[in-house]
Amino acid sequence: MIQSNKDIETDPLRFPGPGMLERAAQLVRFLRKNCPWDREQTAESLIPHLLEEAHEVVDAIRKGADEDLEEELGDLLLNLAFQIVVAEESDSLDTKSVYRRLEEKMVRRHPQLFGNDEHQDWEKLKKSERAETEGVLAGMASGLDPLTASYRIQERVAGVGFDWEDYRGAREKVVEELEEVTQAAEAGDSTGLEEELGDLLFAAVNLTRLAGSHPTTVLARANMKFRNRFELLEKLARDNGIIIEESSLEVLDSLWEKTKESMKVS
Repeated sequence: MIQSNKDIETDPLRFPGPGMLERAAQLVRFLRKNCPWDREQTAESLIPHLLEEAHEVVDAIRKGADEDLEEELGDLLLNLAFQIVVAEESDSLDTKSVYRRLEEKMVRRHPQLFGNDEHQDWEKLKKSERAETEGVLAGMASGLDPLTASYRIQERVAGVGFDWEDYRGAREKVVEELEEVTQAAEAGDSTGLEEELGDLLFAAVNLTRLAGSHPTTVLARANMKFRNRFELLEKLARDNGIIIEESSLEVLDSLWEKTKESMKVS
């Protein structure tokens, strides 16, 4: 029998068990007790490690490297546990309170699973959790990379109806912003050009969102495609005795076209 939201509030741990998080926290507690380096770490000093491990998880996912992913997820779990244990030492939270907050949030945001309500829009549910005096964009993480921040801003305002009907409107906006970039460049207006380039990128993110993709995903794929092509170009140049740094753009363009054809065949 599925519990109601009210029942969940009085019995927050609906999915109890020892779990990986608590075991990881126990490991960190042992390390902080017995290892000087681990004992010296603070929440702030661990931020670079947390970010690095998150990026390594993403790399493993994109490469489809399951063995690497297993290792990197473990490293990320360790860093999450580290943050919890450090906070635990100041009595601000513990593993159980972290999980309780997570579970309560998921229960609220899935009323169709834990109550009698029908499925609701995710952004509207999140908005209902914010104070009435807070705006739609309140509470966004300041540390998001600019592409993701743009995506989340657009996603949030779309949740209250401020959006194009489909990708066509966003496409026209990209064309409009590209024209304004051209005008600023031709006028020699460096400040205006910078602003218009920002508007163009923002519009391109919106087009990507409405096309059903995430900007960081499509850009990562484009980066990888270019990197693979250029590495092949370098190989073709070496095989043909061509020194890239001393070659004309015409020669390099010819090699580039060959790499594109070669990659299509393969």
